[in-house]
Amino acid sequence: SNLTFGQYPCSMLIHRLPADQVLKSLGSGPSGLTEAEARRRLAEYGPNRIMELKRAPAWLRFARQFTHFFALLLWVAAALAFFAEWQAPGQQMGTLGVAVIGVILANGCFSFWQEYRAERAIAALKRLLPHAVKVLRDGEFQLAHADLLVPGDVILLQDGDTIPADCRVIEAMALRVNTATITGESLPQPRNAAPVPDGDLLRARNLLLAGTSVVSGEAKAVVFQTGMETEFGRIALLTQSAAEPVSPLQQDIIYLGEEHHNRFHID
Repeated sequence: SNLTFGQYPCSMLIHRLPADQVLKSLGSGPSGLTEAEARRRLAEYGPNRIMELKRAPAWLRFARQFTHFFALLLWVAAALAFFAEWQAPGQQMGTLGVAVIGVILANGCFSFWQEYRAERAIAALKRLLPHAVKVLRDGEFQLAHADLLVPGDVILLQDGDTIPADCRVIEAMALRVNTATITGESLPQPRNAAPVPDGDLLRARNLLLAGTSVVSGEAKAVVFQTGMETEFGRIALLTQSAAEPVSPLQQDIIYLGEEHHNRFHID
């Protein structure tokens, strides 16, 4: 796994330390990492990308929408309605059975659409991260794929750039960033390299978080979190692992079940 906040001595205090101490604690320096060290860290910590949780095939997830507990109850109800129509024709029970099946199909399609929207949200999050970044390796800046960034890499950021990983500013000039994707703040926020003695880590004025963007100015920053260990990665993980929403039909069935339970105990 990637670096966690507790893995380096400076991790929890990374916004409180001077820039030179941050570089030292991350095993880096003003000239960045060597190519050999960057490759070693990439093998150890993994690529700097948003991972998607493994999911069942779409056809199987679609089929599950019609075979869960609530759907099975409705299938039984539809079958009973058709049986009643067969036993006593003309009582409109067949129409009721068709209506129940229609409800099952509508509910299943609605639930599957909710899952699909969640998948699209993950794809949209991934598109917020840049593909390339200017990174300092062996003392020289080069254009590299953002997936190859590792903790300790020194990167150059300019106006218009999207920040590829969680970073600590070590040099800055008139730097302002848009942090709306992480903190929800609508106005650009100033950033600089000065240590911050206290305050919220996510809003520290010397930190740049993955998924946010540079509005103006430029900066040199050192990466301290990559991939799923960034705040952006945690948001993506929560988006994927959130419990499946309960459909309106399931809510109604739960409500009716609770009402029946309460009346039974009152009686």
